Amino acid sequence: MEWFTASGYWMGRLVFQRALAGLYLIAFLTAVLQFRALIGARGMLPVPRFVERTPFARAPSLFQLRYSDRFFAGCAWTGCAVSAALLAGVDSLLPLWAGMLLWLVPWTLYLSIVNVGQTWYAFGWESLLLEVGFLAVFLGNDEVAPPVVVLFLLRWVLFRVEFGAGLIKMRGDPCWRRLTCLDHHHETQPMPGPLSWFFHHLPKPLHRVEVAANHVTQLVVPFLLFAPQPVATGAATLMIVTQLWLVLSGNFSWLNWITIVLALPVVAFPAASPDTAGAPPWYAAVVLAVSALLLALGYHPVRNMLSRRQVMNRSFDPLHLVNTYGAFGSVSRIRYEVVIEGTVDGTPRRDGDWREYEFRGKPGDPRRWPRQFAPYHLRLDWLMWFAALSPSYAGPWFGALVERLLEGDRDTLRLLRRSPFPPDAPPRYVRARLFRYRYTTWRELRETGACWERTYVREYLPPTRSAGAADRR
Repeated sequence: MEWFTASGYWMGRLVFQRALAGLYLIAFLTAVLQFRALIGARGMLPVPRFVERTPFARAPSLFQLRYSDRFFAGCAWTGCAVSAALLAGVDSLLPLWAGMLLWLVPWTLYLSIVNVGQTWYAFGWESLLLEVGFLAVFLGNDEVAPPVVVLFLLRWVLFRVEFGAGLIKMRGDPCWRRLTCLDHHHETQPMPGPLSWFFHHLPKPLHRVEVAANHVTQLVVPFLLFAPQPVATGAATLMIVTQLWLVLSGNFSWLNWITIVLALPVVAFPAASPDTAGAPPWYAAVVLAVSALLLALGYHPVRNMLSRRQVMNRSFDPLHLVNTYGAFGSVSRIRYEVVIEGTVDGTPRRDGDWREYEFRGKPGDPRRWPRQFAPYHLRLDWLMWFAALSPSYAGPWFGALVERLLEGDRDTLRLLRRSPFPPDAPPRYVRARLFRYRYTTWRELRETGACWERTYVREYLPPTRSAGAADRR
C-alpha cells in the first residue's frame, strides 16, 4: 500500500505533532488556572447548572456524568501531563495503536471541557484545536509514514480556516473591500499587544498594503496548498509569515499559532526519511473509514462558505469534528472599555473614593502598556471586550462577576492583575462605567507617557451592593 503513505512528510508530521502537543498543554493550563471562577461549582456560569438543562447528546462530556471541582482539576491536570508526554515524544516510543490512544486522551478531555465551557469557551480556536486534535490521532508515529489522506485533511482544514476568513471579510464590513480596516483594527481589537500601538501608527498606505496582502493570502494562496511541491510549501510558508505578523500585532490566544501548526505538515522539509514498515491493514482501514466520515461531514462547512449568509466559528456536530471559522467580519471604529470600581464608603457618592480593579490584559490604566499573553488565553479579559460592545453579551455572567467582587472571592480575584481590596475586606459597593479609549499620538506619548487616552461615556452599572455583604456588615 505504497499509495497510502507519504514518507517525505515524516519531518513535517513530527514538528506538527510536537507543536500541537504544546498548544494542548497551554489550553489545559488555561483551564486549570481559570476554571474555578468561570465554570466551577461556585463559578459565574457553573457547570452543574449547565448540565442539568443540557442533554448529553447535545454536549457530550465526562462532566455530564459527574462534576466536582476536584474532578475537573484532575481531568485538566491529566490533560497537562499527557500533553507534556506527547510534547516529549512518548507516542513515538509506543506501538502504533497505543500512540493513537494516547493522542485520543487530550482530545477527549478537552472536548469535555469545551462542551461545558459555555460562553467562556465559545471561540473558534477551541473548535479548531479539537478538529485538528482529532486528525492528529490518525497521523501515526514512527512505525509508519504519514497517511496521505490525513495530510490532505489537514490541508483541507487549513484551507477552510483561511478561505473562510477571507470570504467573511469580503462579505462583511465594507472597510475590507476599501482596504481601510486596519486604520481602526489595531486600536479596537479585543486585546492589544505590546506592539499594537506601533502597528496602529504605521502609515495609512502601508495599512492598505497589509489588507491587500491579507486578501491574497486568504483568498488566493489557500488553493495553492493542493498544488505540487514546492508550490505547496511556498503557500504554507507565506501563511506562516502572515500569521507571525498577526502574532506581533495583537493577542489572539492560540488562533494564529494553531494556524501555523496546521501549515507545518504541508512543508516538504529537506530531511532523510527513516525506514518505516508498511501500514498495517487495520490502521489503513480505520484511517480510510474516519476520513470518509470527515469528508462527508465537510458538506456543512462548504455549504456555509458558499452561502451569502455565511456565519463564523460554528460547529456542525457536538464532537466538533468539522467546523466553520472566520474572524473580524466587522471591525469596530471606536474602542469602548468597561471599567469596574469599588468603594468602602457607606454611601456611594459619584465623587467618592472609588478604586479601580485592574485586569491582566484588557486596557485599564492609560499609562499601563499592553503585555503579550497569547497563546495563553485570558478568558475574562476577552469577554469584557464583548461586554463593552453591548451589555447583552455580558448578561449571563456580568452580574455574577460583580457579586463575587463584592464577596472578595479569591478565585475571581486571581483572574485580575490587581484588586484594590483584599479578599477579607471587600468593597461595600461596586459600579461599572463605560469609557471610550483611543491610542495617544506620538506627541501625547512623549508628553504624558500614556499609550491610551480615555473619555467617560456613561454609567454601565450603578453602584451595587450584595444582600449577603450587607448582612455581614
